[in-house]
Amino acid sequence: MRLSADLKALEGRIGHVFERPELLVRAVTHSSMSSATRDDNQRLEFLGDRVLGLVMAEALLSHDRTATEGQLAPRYNALVRKEACADVARQIDLGDVLKLGRSEMISGGRRKLALLGDAMEAVIAAVYLDSGFEAARALILRLWGDRIGEVEQDARDAKTALQEWAQARGLPPPNYVELNRSGPDHAPVFTMSAQLENGEAEQATAGSKRQAEQAAAKALLDRLESA
Repeated sequence: MRLSADLKALEGRIGHVFERPELLVRAVTHSSMSSATRDDNQRLEFLGDRVLGLVMAEALLSHDRTATEGQLAPRYNALVRKEACADVARQIDLGDVLKLGRSEMISGGRRKLALLGDAMEAVIAAVYLDSGFEAARALILRLWGDRIGEVEQDARDAKTALQEWAQARGLPPPNYVELNRSGPDHAPVFTMSAQLENGEAEQATAGSKRQAEQAAAKALLDRLESA
């Protein structure tokens, strides 16, 4: 099987040449394009998630040999969550080569966080099945790069941390309010406000409500903790 030019270029960006190129084709095929004769990437996504998890757990243990399980768990979650996978997918322009059905194309599927994250996990599984665990491990460590060493700065879930800050001071949990929504339906942009009962508040804008809430919570917590 010969790969198209765009998939050959993807091989170069990820640093892996497939002995079984059909695995890469399957990894970039969304379920909206699947048929009786074409497999999608859902099963690969399932496997890739597990491979990524093992590599990250091993990498974190090696990077910090004194960290406790309680310290490692949030770092691990930050590195394997869908947002992190989607960020790496954008880094290698994975969205540009995804095979999508018409409905997903129209709705901006190439930019969707969940779709990009799933495809990244599928690519990891494709490399694993093509050349084994060490090849998949090398791919992950290469693409995640400095994120592994720097993850502690971003490991805390901001909404959880802000709620804990509030509860420690006898305040009810923060409230999140949508201030604005703009952009087309297939690529909305949300502005959310994180608000405390004592009047403290910060706002942030992002491509999903969840991301905007997290960013607003982080901005508010950073200001409160530096006061």
